Amino acid sequence: MIRRRLNNARFALRVIIFSVPLAAFGLAAYLRFATHLLPRYSSDADPSSYFGLLIVTTVLWAIIAEQQKLVAIEYPFFAGRKIRSVLGACLITYLAVLSITFFYRDFTFSRVFIWLSGVGLFLLTLVALAIFDWAWGKNRSHDKAGFMVLIAGADEFAQGVAQSIRAGHVPACTIKGHIRLPGQACVIRDTPVYQLCDVKELAIGNGIDDVIVAIPPALLGALPELRRQLSPLCAPIRLVLDVGEPVDTRQRLFTLGNLLMLDLQTTPADSPLYVILKRAFDLAFSASVLILAAPVFFLIAIAIWLSSGGPIIFVQERVGLNGKLFRMFKFRTMKMSSPAESDARWTVQNDPRCTRVGKMLRKTGLDELPQFFNVLKGEMSVVGPRPERPILVQKFMQSVGNYNRRHYLKVGITGWAQVNGWRGDTSIAKRVEYDLYYVRHWTMTFDLLIVALTLVRSFTDKNAY
Repeated sequence: MIRRRLNNARFALRVIIFSVPLAAFGLAAYLRFATHLLPRYSSDADPSSYFGLLIVTTVLWAIIAEQQKLVAIEYPFFAGRKIRSVLGACLITYLAVLSITFFYRDFTFSRVFIWLSGVGLFLLTLVALAIFDWAWGKNRSHDKAGFMVLIAGADEFAQGVAQSIRAGHVPACTIKGHIRLPGQACVIRDTPVYQLCDVKELAIGNGIDDVIVAIPPALLGALPELRRQLSPLCAPIRLVLDVGEPVDTRQRLFTLGNLLMLDLQTTPADSPLYVILKRAFDLAFSASVLILAAPVFFLIAIAIWLSSGGPIIFVQERVGLNGKLFRMFKFRTMKMSSPAESDARWTVQNDPRCTRVGKMLRKTGLDELPQFFNVLKGEMSVVGPRPERPILVQKFMQSVGNYNRRHYLKVGITGWAQVNGWRGDTSIAKRVEYDLYYVRHWTMTFDLLIVALTLVRSFTDKNAY
């Protein structure tokens, strides 16, 4: 019963959110073409081309709205669906739409219409989410009886589950009681407590809609026998999973042959959206930089050769995605030294090893330009945790908690830690903290924000040396 209500609500929310582009296009078409409220720059509009644009926009919007969790009912509007999430989804959708229309020249579209539909998409999405959350909350408050739930378990863990059910953003539930399992210390005081031998008596005529098995991970080995003992109950049986942190099993539960598997630790890199959107952005952005900055490459190469001689490009082994090694490129900014010395030492302020040209390159970040070739090769991304040397990775994995998790995504030329000043000879713990925040909260909007902040702060970072 609970699952059916949740599925119905999710389906309704998806229909509403996925229909918003149609409403936005309809509103924009009315304001642009059917009224005299706005100046008319042209009167010829081919409906078929705008219908095609609507289909493209709707498909992109559906993909991005899923990724931004705009269709997840588990998060109340003002707590989880922040206005910036809706704004980010709209911006990514319309950036993609504008990119497509830029390369597709057979039709032209009214700029006023595009702007109106984009603003309409943003505002109508906010209104739709607010109305849905209001209706969902009103439905819960009016459903006095709700679903009748029986909880298998009577210890502190089961008590916590009962409290979450009563307080959570889920369909209204009434807890019929708890079943005390063998060997459990009963802490339940506010609802009836039954024994396993009472199951047959509870099976008929008690109106139980769902049975929730609330046992701690240490007792999961007894689950098959417990299922057999609960089988007389004429209701679906649900299991509460406690894996240490909230897990979205809709995305993490999968089958491998005849094995049922749950991802306990997953990353955005497992998502097709991450692979497609991020790789497309990386290719387009890095190719544009390499083309536009070609004269800068040439001038830097001449400056390095004239000032210090020796190789222009510095190549060093770094640790990338999933701990794989790759050869990272940089403009050489230091005097020639042995690989053992360069691999193990940090660059510090006023480092005597830096050349005069190298100091300028490091201060402005121009020494990183050759890494766009690493991005084209797929070894790096434009945005991500900065790659580190293998010997330092081994050291930090021993001294900094969860350090290895920063390798769950592709390493990047710039990152959340770097734009917040945690680069160079600064706190490794703080850098990892910011890197892990990025890993947990990745979106394309987040990447675009980091790129913008990098451009703004590249010449003012006091830790760039």
